[in-house]
Amino acid sequence: MAPGRFRFERFSLDVRDRQLRRDDAPVELNGRYLDALALLVREPGRLVSKDRFHDEVWRGVPVTDEALTQCIRTLRRQLGDDAARPRFIETVPKHGYRFIAAVEADDGEAGVPAAPSPAAVPAVTADASAWSWPRFGLLGGAGMGGGGIAGVFIGLFYGFGAAPEPLQAGMGAASVLLVLVCISVVLGLIAGGGVAFGIAAAGFAPGRRWLWSIVGGAGGGLLVGAFGKLIGLDAFNLLLGQSPGAITGAPEGALIGGALGLGAWLATCFPGTPRLTPSFAAGGLAGAAAGLITPLLGGRLMGGSLDLLARGFPESRLSLDQIGAVFGETGFGPVSQVVTGGIEGLLFGGCVVGAMMLARKAMAGG
Repeated sequence: MAPGRFRFERFSLDVRDRQLRRDDAPVELNGRYLDALALLVREPGRLVSKDRFHDEVWRGVPVTDEALTQCIRTLRRQLGDDAARPRFIETVPKHGYRFIAAVEADDGEAGVPAAPSPAAVPAVTADASAWSWPRFGLLGGAGMGGGGIAGVFIGLFYGFGAAPEPLQAGMGAASVLLVLVCISVVLGLIAGGGVAFGIAAAGFAPGRRWLWSIVGGAGGGLLVGAFGKLIGLDAFNLLLGQSPGAITGAPEGALIGGALGLGAWLATCFPGTPRLTPSFAAGGLAGAAAGLITPLLGGRLMGGSLDLLARGFPESRLSLDQIGAVFGETGFGPVSQVVTGGIEGLLFGGCVVGAMMLARKAMAGG
């Protein structure tokens, strides 16, 4: 019969009693993760493929590679292991994992029991307790940085399009460019942070990560949009005695944030560890779709808000009519708003989700 108890360094794993102990102290692991450790320990020194984890640990329950990555990360933390210098679990990139510590099997134990019934093991794709505040902060901060990077490109796009004269002709156009880039970066940092922290908060919720990712992104975007619009309108009223009206606010923020939440979840569905190109594509396409839809629903993104500000203050040097002329419109019309909305969503979504996935990859330890 196969052994039911294994020893490695200061740890003992009792498969029958389903318990991991360090010296005499129990080590807390949920059912799925204990099964994964048992699978590794039974075959020390041999590669255990990702397919075997999915078949023998999750037993046919559809999960993403991120669930397995989270499982291994939790096992390493509970064992005191380091992914960069492993003593227990070694990563074989794109293939699986290998248990590299010396293992002693106790043949005197009863045989390995049958796998517990699904009712005995919570059917979740990740252990919510494994999610940490540092992880939450790193993912949110990465998304905020991605929003700032997107702000640079969006600001340059509108800066060149709204320049009142060719840049070579004088400092007036260069000033417009610089101001728009600075404003766009600040807005990108705020919006990116709100959405990214909302998406990262989904890690604390059990099950249905795709749904909580969408809800978290939408909630973060809604709060940032509502707060930003409130402060912006109050600032205009205080300084200029009038406000521009329907600038970007809560509905637009919720729509874009929810789309990025979906994009972030889709980015975790690609095989292997998260990569920049598919992550940017997932976030960019989701953001672009939301950016195209927003003007069609009567909302305004940055381009529409800038045009509204320019028309509300006739002495302003800002004008987006040149962009509208590219699409055969007189002024910054509906076609211009839809197209530029898609461009904004593409850049913002791609940069935010791409940055979050790079941070996730760094935390996965290779």
